[in-house]
Amino acid sequence: MAKIDAFFKLMNDQGASDLHLVSGSQPILRVRGEMERVEYKVLENDELKGMLYEIAPEDKVKIFEETGDVDFGYEIPGLARYRANFFLQKYGVAAVFRQIPSNVLSVEQLGLPDVCKKFAMLNKGLVLVTGPTGSGKSTTLAAIIDYANKMRKDHIITVEDPIEFVHKSQGCIVNHRELGTHTRSFAAALRGALREDPDIILVGEMRDLETISLALEAASTGHLVFGTLHTTNAPKTVDRVVDVFPANQQAQIRTTLSESLKGVIAQNLFKRIDKKGRCAALEILVCTYAVGALIREAKTHQIPSTMQTGKKYGMQTLDDAIMELLMKKWISPEDAYDKAIDKQKFVQFLKTPPPEF
Repeated sequence: MAKIDAFFKLMNDQGASDLHLVSGSQPILRVRGEMERVEYKVLENDELKGMLYEIAPEDKVKIFEETGDVDFGYEIPGLARYRANFFLQKYGVAAVFRQIPSNVLSVEQLGLPDVCKKFAMLNKGLVLVTGPTGSGKSTTLAAIIDYANKMRKDHIITVEDPIEFVHKSQGCIVNHRELGTHTRSFAAALRGALREDPDIILVGEMRDLETISLALEAASTGHLVFGTLHTTNAPKTVDRVVDVFPANQQAQIRTTLSESLKGVIAQNLFKRIDKKGRCAALEILVCTYAVGALIREAKTHQIPSTMQTGKKYGMQTLDDAIMELLMKKWISPEDAYDKAIDKQKFVQFLKTPPPEF
């Protein structure tokens, strides 16, 4: 057993999502969104480096020493998997570990809307799950892939950095690929995937022009592609995809995207006030003919009003989802106001409205 494993056990016992180990500081856990110090001595650089290097593969240590940061996956059988990131900072080495549960939670267990199941059963197209870092994008995607894995008889390829949720082949064959270990880049993996007879491709992160371009190509040539972006809502997601391309290509990309995009799930995590835990507010865009026309005509600012009238298709705005959680008394008015798009709607619930109101 590695020395660092004791911290992972503590993480599990405390229900923490992240573990921070930093030279010159005590260990810190993120529990229900808040940082909590562990009663332990201050970690010295050499001691921490020894603990970290004990669990890191040799090639990852080499990359870390050459570049100053590295990502990889670490697993303790019977406990959990962890997404590890090592980095250098002023006082020496540091690391952050995100816990990835061994069991994939289902769409039902997460309380996701039924439209998420429809996304899992599409024959082709692009579905994007977006939100800030730590908003539960990976958990939502894992539930959708899990549903497809159970209900379909197809080939699923995932490309991640690093591999997070591990899906056992059920109705589908599932192949997991990790950046740096099994492939050079998301773009290289996507190019390869098109020759590997996939039905569903999961792209862990759509970071650059080449990856986004290849994902769109795959989605428009008969594959179902899932990807993530760090955008806050559905209209901004559409704009982000288009804006990645040079100006002279954007009109063509809008046309391609209007045909290929099938849905956007934009989510935010909230701390619950009724009990321990967190809950997600989801904005859902279903790409109907009307939405496709707005994308094609560069009228993304009109998408929210189309979402308001498209509830029968499973659409909902982020503000409506936040309001529903607030009415259930699951979240605080302050948290709702802070993460809302149209803050005016939530001012009436605040005990002390901010100066601008």
